[in-house]
Amino acid sequence: MKIILLFLTCANEKEADVIARTLLEKRLIVCAKKLPISSSFFWKGSIDSVKEVLLIMESVEEKFNQIEREVRKLHSYETFVLLSVPVSRASKGVVEWVRGGLERK
Repeated sequence: MKIILLFLTCANEKEADVIARTLLEKRLIVCAKKLPISSSFFWKGSIDSVKEVLLIMESVEEKFNQIEREVRKLHSYETFVLLSVPVSRASKGVVEWVRGGLERK
């Protein structure tokens, strides 16, 4: 089991809430944090800037494909950015918390 952090930009808080709630209910993530952000990026040959909400989520590498499928169903963007970063170390108890949170009851 390899713990990962996932980063996902969402169009607004409502979209972020729906995605986070769905992933939590399906036990694909154990936690989701929301942050308001300002993003600037290239899109279709132009530079654009928008206000978004960044979801930072904790899960395991084995769940990435399932998470991506669920996000694809719920996300409003034509091309959403879902990034996974491996966690090399975590404080005591985190591995057990993640494992327990992702188990089906």
